[in-house]
Amino acid sequence: MDTAFRFLFSLITTLLLLVESSQTGAPENGEAVRKGSGQAEDKGPLTLTVTTILEDPYAMARGTELEGFCMDLLEAISKMLHFNYTVKIVKDRRYGAVSPGGNWTGMIGEVVRQEADLAVAPLTITAAREEVVSFSTPFLQTGIGIMLRRDSASRGTSLFQFLAPFSKEAWTGLLIAYLLTCLCLFLAARLSPCEWNEPGNEENRFTCLNSLWFGAGALTLQGAAHQPKALSVRIITAVWWAFTIALLAAYVASFTALLTSGNDQLPIQTFEDLVKQREIQYGMLDGSSTFHFFKNSKNPIHQMVYEYVDKRRDYVLVKNSQEAIRRAVESNYAFIGESVSQDLMVARHCNLVKAPEVIGARGYGVATAKGSPLARKLSIAILKLSESGDLDYLRNKWWETSCLHTGQDRWSPLGPQALGGLFLVLAVGLTLGVIVAVVELSNKSRNTAEQKKRSCCSIFTEEISQRFRIREEARQNRENPEKIKP
Repeated sequence: MDTAFRFLFSLITTLLLLVESSQTGAPENGEAVRKGSGQAEDKGPLTLTVTTILEDPYAMARGTELEGFCMDLLEAISKMLHFNYTVKIVKDRRYGAVSPGGNWTGMIGEVVRQEADLAVAPLTITAAREEVVSFSTPFLQTGIGIMLRRDSASRGTSLFQFLAPFSKEAWTGLLIAYLLTCLCLFLAARLSPCEWNEPGNEENRFTCLNSLWFGAGALTLQGAAHQPKALSVRIITAVWWAFTIALLAAYVASFTALLTSGNDQLPIQTFEDLVKQREIQYGMLDGSSTFHFFKNSKNPIHQMVYEYVDKRRDYVLVKNSQEAIRRAVESNYAFIGESVSQDLMVARHCNLVKAPEVIGARGYGVATAKGSPLARKLSIAILKLSESGDLDYLRNKWWETSCLHTGQDRWSPLGPQALGGLFLVLAVGLTLGVIVAVVELSNKSRNTAEQKKRSCCSIFTEEISQRFRIREEARQNRENPEKIKP
């Protein structure tokens, strides 16, 4: 009887221990437990409590476990610093801001109240947060950008889209090149004896207007009525023809790429463009560091962004990134947030696009208690991971895009750098043509000086003065030939 009682007591005790053990090992709601590769259990390894927030791809729930960029980063750091850890999800689902009562919310508040030893998440390093916690070296660099739906961003196509293949600087250079070419054509035709033998009696065919018309005709591949005779003028026209052919080929290729690439020019390139338009609403995460950035900024454009958001905060502020993606996809809504997170949103949702401008350079860091020696150790570990390339590997792993067409090079207008070789060849050709025209006139002046037994310089000066007299004089001489001295 005594033996049976002892056996029954031992069996009940064993069952109770097994039940307690299984309940202890099961994660609570909204919480996941993972142990790092620290020291052996018999040596009493340090176990840290880590708070994070669910956000793709930094921390994502997979059953009772968490995975993502921040979880892999935490695992790598724990191996380097030899500690175990327990991860839990922040209770209020916030990053951290000062409440009206003066207390900190979110992950920052949990670290301040010592409810957690570390905060490993896309937590932006700001001056206000740095006053109450200590941050490690940034493990990701980011900024503030604009994300919106592709078709809503491309709706306002300009009426002057045909000018898009070249940049403004390239069009300005083309206009200057055209005017200089016509001027050199006019000068060479005036100087060269082959274009007119008797400046006092005949009219030069390449007047100012005719030179401008000749250049325009060559630019549009239409030709011109007057054909050059002199070598100098032919050099200038040949170089101009080659320049126009190459230029038109570049224009057609760039314009074709613009029409077929699907990368329409965004009417919203900057935050200034965003505040000037009225068709697209814009907002950000409520209480985020981005919100406080615009609130505290002294930049007039940034102040306009904050005033717009503050007046409409009930329907332009979002609670999380999932809501921001949903609103951007379903409506004319531009989300203002961390650019590195927007990169992932654009990679996962192919109908979203980012504006080029990024402001407010900042970084994500690991938060610890104020003055904790862990901050320095974490910074050294993050620097080692960066130097070894592990951070780049994690970034490529979790930011892999599913939009194959986004990997193609985006179209951009041709600038002066792309057309620099053409302009250089044209400049050399124009210079050579003018020099040849001067040489032709010099040879004629030398021959005339030998015949008249006069100075070559005086003959050259007279030739120059005769060739640049106004056209009316030549016309009067033709109408009154008796006034011309033999």
